Amino acid sequence: MRVLVAGGDGLLGAALVRRLAAAGHTVILAGRAHGGADGDSATLALDYTAPPAHAALVERLRGVDTVVNAVGIFREKGKQSFDAVHVKGPLALFHAAVEAGVPRIVQISALGADPGANEEFLASKGRADAQALALPVSVRVVRPSLVFAPEGASTRQFARWADLPLTPLPGDGRQRIQPIHIDDIAALLECLAVDNEAPAMTAAVGPRPLELREYLDMFRRAFARRSAFLSVPLPLLRRMLSWAGRMRGGLASADALAMLERGNTADPSALRVFLRRPLRDPATFFDRRAAHGLAMHVRHLRYLVLMRWALAAMWLGTAWVSLFAYPRAASHALLARLGLHGDWADLALWSGALLDAVLGLALLVLRRRRGIYRAQLALVLAYTLLISIGLPEFWWHPFGPLLKNIPLLAMILVLHALDRPDGSDPR
Repeated sequence: MRVLVAGGDGLLGAALVRRLAAAGHTVILAGRAHGGADGDSATLALDYTAPPAHAALVERLRGVDTVVNAVGIFREKGKQSFDAVHVKGPLALFHAAVEAGVPRIVQISALGADPGANEEFLASKGRADAQALALPVSVRVVRPSLVFAPEGASTRQFARWADLPLTPLPGDGRQRIQPIHIDDIAALLECLAVDNEAPAMTAAVGPRPLELREYLDMFRRAFARRSAFLSVPLPLLRRMLSWAGRMRGGLASADALAMLERGNTADPSALRVFLRRPLRDPATFFDRRAAHGLAMHVRHLRYLVLMRWALAAMWLGTAWVSLFAYPRAASHALLARLGLHGDWADLALWSGALLDAVLGLALLVLRRRRGIYRAQLALVLAYTLLISIGLPEFWWHPFGPLLKNIPLLAMILVLHALDRPDGSDPR
């Protein structure tokens, strides 16, 4: 079969793509990062915020057996609004699929989706579901609960919380959730994409509900940590999440808390019957491989944060020392050996210190830091070159002020390569 997967780079889409490819089906990846060369039948450039011309999309979809929409966002950003990404974009694709003769559509929604929901995330999903189900073809709507996947953004967020000395809980942490393992939902999506007999609506939930506190405790046990929680009053948490959402974005938000408080559970019996096998119990999620992968993620993040804060402290400390701690006359003497005197020396001293301070602050407040790392590399190299020319004895100084630039450059290169500050982990 030929299956087009919109959002095949995301968590659920990628899991489905792997299963379809392993089963021998032809997969067409559609998304903003795709498009390939002219005539490339394996990819399709598709941006829900600016859909391609209807006629061109219809022509591209001819011969496709199933269209799967796995695109979703949890927060709006720029042109990526809930209405554009969850409603208008998918429906444009679905209408083109109907006109192209595609017999089957799979829409990945969310548990609790409802056009009347207070949260626009759920409301937009609900509007798209209702309009998709009215199309004159076979439409299957999947409404996933919380998905457990070691590479998933939400799972990694829970892992980071659970690794803290005290894991914060919203209120008493008794909110009910029903996480489903990525393998189970991927199997479900494969069946819906290729099976002619499938339900129109499926709640993709795990085998049993559990409390948030219990779920987080599973993470702590996987990390060999004892149960230790910190209850955060819900009114305070709502205010904190509202402020944090405006400042930083991310998965944690006031809407997410509201959805969590309302509960996220459903009856799994129909899913078990359809898959013809038991669902994976949450107690088995944390096998050795998953626990190791999550522990490595948490450790990796911890060390990245440590290096970034240490680097920021170095730049800020250097700025303070240059302006206030180191004798001004000694600084002028060093600058004189580089050919700078009087006002030019003062200008160099102040501008260099302010630049150091800006770089240090940028590391602490900016989310996208790749440009800052490149600026730091350039500045350290420039400092090293100038001092090597004007003050070459600093290479063989017993405290090694220039030799220390070598590990510093390596550290900045590692941060540039590994730091992912833009929240781009798959959903």
